[in-house]
Amino acid sequence: MGYEARAHTTTPQDQRRAQGTSAATEPEHESAVLVGGPADGTRIRVAGRPSVVQITYPCELDGPAGGARADALFVYRRDPHVENEPLRYGVDPASP
Repeated sequence: MGYEARAHTTTPQDQRRAQGTSAATEPEHESAVLVGGPADGTRIRVAGRPSVVQITYPCELDGPAGGARADALFVYRRDPHVENEPLRYGVDPASP
């Protein structure tokens, strides 16, 4: 009986298949290039054309941190005028 109950349980993947959703409707990955800042020229792959990409670099700590770490954060914004690959993300000078 327990087996029969599990056999009728659907997973999210089963539900998407039943609704006719295919892999073609999922966000497709596109190539992008970062312009300016510390990651200038870096090529990445993005899905769904996000408007912002965050790049982090680990910072060295001078003393004990009790397990904490520090990362430098840089924000790159998508250039809305670029329609074809590679998409362009320019460094935001107002990044923290």
